[in-house]
Amino acid sequence: MPRICSLVSILSQALPRRLMRNLPSSDRLLEGAARVGYGARGFVYLSVGLIALMAAMDWMSDAVGTSGAVGWLAQQPFGRVWLVLLGVGLWAFVLWRVLQSVFDADREGTSLKAWGMRAGQAISGVVYGLLAAGVFELLDEVKANPAAEDIAENQQKAAALLEMPFGDWLLIGVGLAIGGVAIGNMVRGFRSDFSSDLACSADICRRVVPVARAGYVARGFALLPLALFVIIAGFRASAAEVSSFGAGLDALERQPGGSIILSLTAIGLMAFGAFAFVEARYRRIRAPDDLNPLN
Repeated sequence: MPRICSLVSILSQALPRRLMRNLPSSDRLLEGAARVGYGARGFVYLSVGLIALMAAMDWMSDAVGTSGAVGWLAQQPFGRVWLVLLGVGLWAFVLWRVLQSVFDADREGTSLKAWGMRAGQAISGVVYGLLAAGVFELLDEVKANPAAEDIAENQQKAAALLEMPFGDWLLIGVGLAIGGVAIGNMVRGFRSDFSSDLACSADICRRVVPVARAGYVARGFALLPLALFVIIAGFRASAAEVSSFGAGLDALERQPGGSIILSLTAIGLMAFGAFAFVEARYRRIRAPDDLNPLN
C-alpha cells in the first residue's frame, strides 16, 4: 500500500489539476470494475445455458461447462476480441471477490455466518481467476473440441492430486466441496432474499427475484453430477473417472426424460446469467471503508 500511495502522489503532482479533477474516484472505479465483472459472469453462464439447451435439442453434440463455453466462444467470428473483453471482465470480477472476501466490501461483519459467506466468495474468486487465466491462454491456441479439452484438463488436475500423499482422500474432499457448493446454491435459491442486495424499485425486484431463485437452484442442481464424478474418482483412485461440468450436464440428458431435465436446467443456467446482468446494473456496490483485512 505505501508504494501505491507514493505512485498516486507522484501522478497527482505530474498531471494537471484540471485533469486530476476529471478523473473518477477510486470508489467509482472499483464500482465500475465490479459491475463489469458481474456482466462477464452473466455472459459466461448465458453461453453455458444456451449451449446446453442446444445440446438438449440435438443442435449440438455436447454440453459444456464455463471453460468449455469460453472455448466455444473463441471459435466464433471475432472470437479473440470477445476473449479479451471477457478476460478483462472476469479479472474485474476476481478483484471484486477479493474486496468482498478479504476486505468485507459487503459489510457482512465477523460472525460465523459472515466468515462462511466470505470464505465462499474467496473460493469463487479463485475459480473465476482460473477461468480468467484460461481465457487469455486461449488467445495463443484455440481448442478444437472445448468439451473434450475441458475433461482432459480436469483429469490432469485430478491425476496431479492423486500423486500427492492421501491424494484419494483429497480428491474425495474436492468432490464433497463441490457437492457442498451445489447444495448451498440450491438452498440459497430457495431461502435468500436477493432483493436486499439490489438498489431497484419494488416492482423490478419483484420480477427479478424469481429469476435469481431459478438460476441458483439450476446452478446447484447442475453441479451435483460433477461432485459425484469426483467423489467416485477419489474412492477408485482413478483420474479417468473425473469429468467436467459439461459432461455432468450430458449425464443428466442420459437419464429418463433427460432432454426435458437438461432443457429446464439450461433455462435455469441462463436465468443465473440473466440475474448476473441484473446485478451488474442494480447491485449495491460500495468500496471497503478501509483496505484492512482485519476489519
